[in-house]
Amino acid sequence: MSIAVDTIDPRVVSVVVTEDEITARLADGRTLSVPLVWSWRLSEASPEQRRKFEIIGDGIGIHWPDLDEDISIAGMLGGTPARRPNLASAWQQRPGGEAKRAT
Repeated sequence: MSIAVDTIDPRVVSVVVTEDEITARLADGRTLSVPLVWSWRLSEASPEQRRKFEIIGDGIGIHWPDLDEDISIAGMLGGTPARRPNLASAWQQRPGGEAKRAT
């Protein structure tokens, strides 16, 4: 019995971003698509901002400089959507209702 083992990390060679999904074509011939809502920054961005991206790290990810957003191919393959930051956790409520920044 033979088992194929791929020891090379998947690399993206091209990307298409629509209003519904992010599609990456990988160097090994696979095409991978994830819902745009996996990135709250991209789903809230303008079409122009979504179109302005660069492939980074020799193909290990995609970067949108105007949005400060990065998506890794490993994350897309692993099914890991970007979480929206919980700003409330960065603030502590003081007695009397006054909030102060957690340190």
